This record gives sequence, structure tokens and C-alpha cells, in this order.
Amino acid sequence: MTEAVQSCFARCEKKYMLTRSQCDALMARIGAHLKEDRYPIYTICNIYYDTDDYRLIRASLEKPVYKEKLRVRSYGVPGETDSVFVELKKKFDGVVYKRRVTAELPLVKPLLSGLLDNDAFGQIGREIEWFQRCNRTVPKVFIGYDREAFAGLDDPELRVTFDTRLRWRETKLDLSYGDHGRFLLPEDAVLMEVKLPSACPLWLSRALSDLSIYPTSFSKYGECYRTCLLPAIQQARKEAAFCASFGHYN
Repeated sequence: MTEAVQSCFARCEKKYMLTRSQCDALMARIGAHLKEDRYPIYTICNIYYDTDDYRLIRASLEKPVYKEKLRVRSYGVPGETDSVFVELKKKFDGVVYKRRVTAELPLVKPLLSGLLDNDAFGQIGREIEWFQRCNRTVPKVFIGYDREAFAGLDDPELRVTFDTRLRWRETKLDLSYGDHGRFLLPEDAVLMEVKLPSACPLWLSRALSDLSIYPTSFSKYGECYRTCLLPAIQQARKEAAFCASFGHYN
């Protein structure tokens, strides 16, 4: 799937958390308006980058008007010399802007460490270099999931995707290590994303309304930080404070 060459996106995205039965009921209503995407079923693997103290995701969870994140993405598990995407994902006033470059997997770390000439990757490469200068991010978590993708019959720019089996790990933060991890959501959970270049079509709005399916604010990395990483961080702080106080009294 790395043959895709589009490097810039700007679109509205809405997310919906469904059960499997809701997903089936919705597809029964809207399936006639959709066609399978060019790649209908695939696995997405991501390494999310952040500062040592998770400053970027902590700021994002506060729901600012503008937020940005850096990740490395592959479609499927890449081989050692396969190409992957290095992406800056920005969101401003509800519109998502994605800017990405393609790089062979062994070049990703040098690229993000400032050891390569980012001019070779054009304007987006320079934006990534500036982002890293300002934030000095490092790999923090792997998040993978399986995706089923559809496009609109009348509007190919409309995309509807269903993500399942969301999983994460905080070790072996290299895409070549595979897509394994601990599950982030219940087995029955389906995350639907609707990606729109313009207004939502009436047939989709009616189906969502009739089935009482409403948009939600959901970030895969944000959910992983909030429910998995943060509790471990807080527990480690408590243990460190206890050890420090115990040492003080002794």
C-alpha cells in the first residue's frame, strides 16, 4: 500500500464508537451507497512519538483549538527495507490536516534525529525537522488495528472505515517487530471513522440518526495514554514517593 503518493490531506473527520451489532445494522442501511475501497481490508501499524513527559498527548487531551502529533505508519508489517510514512497530523478548528513523507524504514530514525538532510524530503521534510527541533520527541507507543474501508459510490472522496482489534505496546517500538500488542478496547468495539471533504450526505445522516449513533471524541493514542500509560505512570510516582518518604524516616 505504500505506492500511494498523496502527501497532503485536509478533511473533516467524525468518529463513532459502535458495537458489532450496531455496525451490522448501520451497514444494512448504508451499504448500497458504498463500495469497497481500493484496499478493502488491511492492518495499520503506528509508532507514536512524544516528549519524555508525554507533553503532546497531555495537551491534546485538553482539547485545544490546534493540536498536532507525529507518527510513523505502515500498512501491514514492513520488512527491513520497505517504505513507511512519517506523518505530521494536525487538527485546527475541526479540520484534520495530514502531511507525510515516504522513507525506507532504516532511514526513519536518522530522519527524525536530524541526521539526514531533510531538504531531500521537500517542504514536509523541513516541517518535520522543525517539529522535532521544537519538541524533541521519541518513540513512546505502538498502536495497531485492523481496518475495513469503503468509499462513497457517488462521492469517492467520502470514506467510511471500521477499525477493530485495537492493540498497543510500549516495548519493541519498531514497526518491523510485528503488529502484536495488548488489546485497548473490548472485543466487541468497532471504531467507525467518516472522512468528509464537505457536508455529510443526507442518506448517511438519516441512518445515523435513526439508529441513535452519535459522534464521539476519540483518539487512539489519547485513549491508550489515559487508560493504560497514565495509570502506570501514576503508580510509579506513588511508589517513588513512598520509597523516598520511607528512606527519610530511616
